[in-house]
Amino acid sequence: MPTPPVAVRVLDVIQGVGTDYPPPHDAPCRERRRRRLGDVFGLSQFGVNLLELAPGTWSSQRHWHEREDEFVYVLEGEATLVTDEGETTLGPGMAAGFPANTGNGHHVVNRSQGVVRLLEIGARAVEETAHYSDIDMIFREGPGGAGYFTKDGRPLK
Repeated sequence: MPTPPVAVRVLDVIQGVGTDYPPPHDAPCRERRRRRLGDVFGLSQFGVNLLELAPGTWSSQRHWHEREDEFVYVLEGEATLVTDEGETTLGPGMAAGFPANTGNGHHVVNRSQGVVRLLEIGARAVEETAHYSDIDMIFREGPGGAGYFTKDGRPLK
């Protein structure tokens, strides 16, 4: 296994586009662009992503994690944070955090006319369940694999 780099030019990191959500839940996230910066350095305890949202794009379906904390920091643009409490406008230099297992479904939506760029930082639990607040979907990950399911346990995809 090659030794990870100590430093990189962020724009040289391969950018993934879209989501692995099953249809039709993938639709609002198809244009999201993510550079998995933590993976480049071989980080195993937390992930760091540079996320780019074109106008109209969502960061994810609204969700919360049982075991993983999450944090976002806006670098550029105007984003709308949607939580159980309502909506908050986030601009450059603003941040939001979500402790594990609070049940506060959240996501970021770009309702502006410009691009939004933000950092996503989150824990990397070996086993995890994510709950999707507005749709009939959960995500489970563990030693036996990972996948999307309905809330009553039927596999999706």
